Amino acid sequence: MLPVQCKMARAAIGWSVRDLAKVSGTSANTVSRFETGKDSYTSTAQKLERALIESGKIEFIDQNGVVLIDG
Repeated sequence: MLPVQCKMARAAIGWSVRDLAKVSGTSANTVSRFETGKDSYTSTAQKLERALIESGKIEFIDQNGVVLIDG
């Protein structure tokens, strides 16, 4: 997952940085760093992506796309 995908997915489901941090088990600072490209840890991306997918409203697709499910 790319930082821009994370930010778009989070915005699409109406989550704040703090919401995503809470659900993913990270800090708001970590989410912000990832979304601005300052945190490139694979583990961070995996935690954030998993949280967004588990919301049941986001699906990541090939070619760097994000799909909002059940808008």
